[in-house]
Amino acid sequence: MTEAPKEVKPQERPSIPKNVVLVGKKPLMSYVMAALMQLTDSGTVTIKARGRAVSRAVDVAQILANRFLSSDSVKSVKIDTEIIGDPPRNVSIIEITVTGKPLKK
Repeated sequence: MTEAPKEVKPQERPSIPKNVVLVGKKPLMSYVMAALMQLTDSGTVTIKARGRAVSRAVDVAQILANRFLSSDSVKSVKIDTEIIGDPPRNVSIIEITVTGKPLKK
């Protein structure tokens, strides 16, 4: 008797919450506009990045705070380190939470 082959499900990526903007290699203003859209919908957005994109995430948060929101809009900043890859290496992670409604001009 042979057993029927087991179904192997592809690994599913965890879903990203709606109010999170993941920063990568795109132009800076793409992330700013995405964050602004989330701010108008929910009033809060979390900007996340890791590795080389950490500095771009900080730039996105600063542009939001200085040009589009009131001065006290950055509510929290969380930094961490993640071990990834083979051989293992450390990668920096940042999460910046911004709240507020865009200013009317």
